[in-house]
Amino acid sequence: MTGELSQRALMQAAAEGLRKLAADPRCRTALATPGSALYDLLTPAARRYVLAPDRDRFLHRIAVLRAKGYLVTAEYAAEYPPEYAPERTAERTAADPEHGGEHGGDHGGEPCCGRVVEEYLALLAHEPAPERLGFDLSRMGLARSPELAARNTGRIAAAAAARGSEIVLGMEGLSEVDAVLAVYRELSARYANVGVTLQAQLHRTEQDALAVARPGRTIRLVKGALPGPAQAALPRGPALDDRFLELAQRLVDRGARLSLATQDPAVLAAAGERGLLERAAEIEMPHGVQPHLLRRYREAGRVCRIHTVYGTNWWPHLMRRLAEHPPTVLSALADIGAGRADAEGIGY
Repeated sequence: MTGELSQRALMQAAAEGLRKLAADPRCRTALATPGSALYDLLTPAARRYVLAPDRDRFLHRIAVLRAKGYLVTAEYAAEYPPEYAPERTAERTAADPEHGGEHGGDHGGEPCCGRVVEEYLALLAHEPAPERLGFDLSRMGLARSPELAARNTGRIAAAAAARGSEIVLGMEGLSEVDAVLAVYRELSARYANVGVTLQAQLHRTEQDALAVARPGRTIRLVKGALPGPAQAALPRGPALDDRFLELAQRLVDRGARLSLATQDPAVLAAAGERGLLERAAEIEMPHGVQPHLLRRYREAGRVCRIHTVYGTNWWPHLMRRLAEHPPTVLSALADIGAGRADAEGIGY
């Protein structure tokens, strides 16, 4: 038992270290320039999880996955705004009037947010358009104000609706939840194609689920990537697995279109035993994570979705994938050693 606890503690500490690397601005700066030595060295590890550095290659590669029978969510790995910090977003918005108001920039917002909006609009202009877009509101200006994020996201929602596509808002730090849900409430009242992500780890999610679940609305249920304090969140373990399944049950009972966004084979097996796989709209996993498991569910007749990412700012995404299961660091090192080529379709 002591050895098991020590191993668990080691994995938890390793995951926390990887999350710190993901958030460290020095790492982001060092990896911000394609062609730098560090960027080139680590790119083979990123290729497992990031489909392409640019839109054209990305669109070609999601066609490969679609041809295999998968649904696809598209996310652009844009650079985060300078003021972004997952653990401080809501506090800063409330406390700092300078960042809480709306400022000039591209399309009524910060220039980098305007560029992200234009990228998603260009993605939607492609034929066929991705059936779903996913992104964090931090890239839409949430740290400046929820109003700015809602305005930027509303442009994407309107364009997506015209193409028959939907958007599903992501959810990160605990401090962001109220602001993200406020934006979701505003946009979902105007657009029927807007969904939202809920984190099972947060104690508050039981009440949030009751507030946002509506017949036909897409709710993406995840365990949660960023750990919170004990008074606010559960750690990884059996209690979180049970809560995930209980929340899934409540959401489908209320008529939500549930996306079971987990790559945990034990949780998916338990969901099958409870009859949840028949009632959920789909099973979703990130590209490069458990492809053989997702393929088995697709071959068994389940609707399966791959959350795909493209762009050059892949450092946070790579570190978070590794933090979910720290032993995959060995796979990352193997990819670097072998000089992994592009990985679309492998294992799927």
